[in-house]
Amino acid sequence: MKHSIALFFLTLLSACAIGPDYRRPDVDAPDAFRGDAEADAESLADLAWWQVYQDARLQNLLRIALEQNRDLQIAAARINEARAIVGINRYAQFPQISAGANVARSRTSAATGIPVFVGRDRTNYAASIDATYEADLWGRLSSLTEAARADLLATGFARETIRISLIADVATAYFDLLSLDQQYDITQRTVATRQKFTELTRARFERGVASGLDVSRAEANLAAAQATLPELKRQIVQTENLLSVLLAQNPDFVVRERIDLQSLPPPPAVPPGLPSSLLERRPDLVAAEYNMVAANARLKSAKAALFPTIALTGSFGGQSLAFSDLFTGPARAWSFGLGLLQPILDANRNRYQVEAASARDEQVVQQYRQTVEQAFREVADALAARRNFADFVAAQEAQVNALRTARQRAQRRYEVGFSSYFEVIDADQDLFTAELQLVQGYRNTLVSLVQLYRALGGGWDAVLQQDSARGGSAQQE
Repeated sequence: MKHSIALFFLTLLSACAIGPDYRRPDVDAPDAFRGDAEADAESLADLAWWQVYQDARLQNLLRIALEQNRDLQIAAARINEARAIVGINRYAQFPQISAGANVARSRTSAATGIPVFVGRDRTNYAASIDATYEADLWGRLSSLTEAARADLLATGFARETIRISLIADVATAYFDLLSLDQQYDITQRTVATRQKFTELTRARFERGVASGLDVSRAEANLAAAQATLPELKRQIVQTENLLSVLLAQNPDFVVRERIDLQSLPPPPAVPPGLPSSLLERRPDLVAAEYNMVAANARLKSAKAALFPTIALTGSFGGQSLAFSDLFTGPARAWSFGLGLLQPILDANRNRYQVEAASARDEQVVQQYRQTVEQAFREVADALAARRNFADFVAAQEAQVNALRTARQRAQRRYEVGFSSYFEVIDADQDLFTAELQLVQGYRNTLVSLVQLYRALGGGWDAVLQQDSARGGSAQQE
């Protein structure tokens, strides 16, 4: 009866956990993102990645990456580790029960002068079931379990952050590859054009119409374009290698169509959304908040360690000199104990543990605020890049059209002797440079969409819903 009362009393007091309770820090979110004309609840991040990236080949690459990427597999293993740690901490709150048995053979010395009534040689048999239980009176163990659960959730959202980054990295590498292909094609066309013009200039030189300087300049202009090709090849191979590794494959050629960037399906025109919703939309911000929850729980556990530890111990079994009597009534043995432990000499160590936990708690709070500020900056940067790159492309397209006309006119004037070859060279070089810059502008415009989608926390909710649906269908099967 007394034991039952003691257990009830300890269970009743086990809810008296030490604070402080977690509260999310205040964050000063702007009313609208910088560079966003109007704040709208609808957001580009609400769209799934296959709705944003509508190119079929890119969609296939993204599916392969999401299934096979090593970083995602590592993140999944970390989640399993964190889940196991939750189990370890959770079961520390329950009674620890173990069973044991032993047999010992001994002899008593005859030289001690102590009389022996049962013989000097004896064999002792013992078996017991033992139980220990730490009454979590101040919430030390439950706080550690709370911290482990928060770590698990943070690890899960960290995986979603990796998933978002992977989608962005694959899309960026794909657009880089198409851009390099297009620049390579432009360079090859330029080489072919300059080759023909060099041959024409040599023929004019042989007829005495052109000078040797014209021939030398034509050959130098041709060589300059030819020298660009190996560098573009190097960049293409390295980008293919990068994309292959993102797909968890050995470096190899990436199968793709030779298409111009400007012919890709246009992305949907959707606003970035409200800044306040970014705190729940980006998984890295959610993970940072769970890191604060975990640090707060560990601070509570450290504070609880300043108070006495109360433990219940019990044992039931048998002890006998004969194995046949071990499980009989006379051999029965049991014990029950209630212990209290209060640190004295090492009390300062526990206080330092509290100070360290408090400092770590402050660190993750400041890291959270910094992560939020960085998130707002990334969105603003992506909006600025998208707007300005679009303006650049419009101006560059006009320049390319004008330079094409200028080169044609310069070449015709040179052929009839109205202008020098230097005008042709200048017009050709300007056009070649402008065409490459235009392709780079197309690439930058697409990559700015990738950056904006990632900065907004692009589509990970949709991915989770898809994964949940797959899990549900698998369970039904």
